[in-house]
Amino acid sequence: MGQEEKKDYFVHESAYVNEPVQIGKGTKIWHFSHIMKGAQIGENCKIGQNVYVDTNVKIGNNVKIQNNVSVYKNVILEDSVFCGPSMVFINVFNPRSDYPRRLDEYGRTLVKRGATIGANATILCGITIGIYGFIGAGAVVTKDIPDYGLVYGNPARIQGWMCECGTKLQFTDSKAECQKCHRRYEKEGEQIKKVK
Repeated sequence: MGQEEKKDYFVHESAYVNEPVQIGKGTKIWHFSHIMKGAQIGENCKIGQNVYVDTNVKIGNNVKIQNNVSVYKNVILEDSVFCGPSMVFINVFNPRSDYPRRLDEYGRTLVKRGATIGANATILCGITIGIYGFIGAGAVVTKDIPDYGLVYGNPARIQGWMCECGTKLQFTDSKAECQKCHRRYEKEGEQIKKVK
């Protein structure tokens, strides 16, 4: 990065940013992180220490990526996603050192708006985590997670449902009201929707 142009985002002097990249206003990139060329990072993101963002990764606005996370090719993080410390995205199902995989063999992973991934969780490639999904610390996610789903364990299984504010929901007759923020939800099978 040249000193001649003023940036409206912060990059710590120990971090590497391989131009060209797109980094939004107010984003902070901390110690020893590496942003590869072609990456797109939105506004007001916090990229913690020792984070790797691969080529052509797309990260939305207000995303928080804690220390020691690698965001590989074909991972998309929508707005307001939280990635806990040392969580892992896997980008190939069957890696072999002797037989390198091509980009078209990488699975696409989508983490939808507002989702939380806890510390040390592992997300297999090809997974979609629904809006405001909540992945517990240390979980191993092997299949898609529905909107508002709370999962933990190995393999991760549905353990309940979470409000947008991060409070566990209690359903009675397929309806719930958050005890903290009073948002209301309806449940039909494994589908949760917020009531307007």
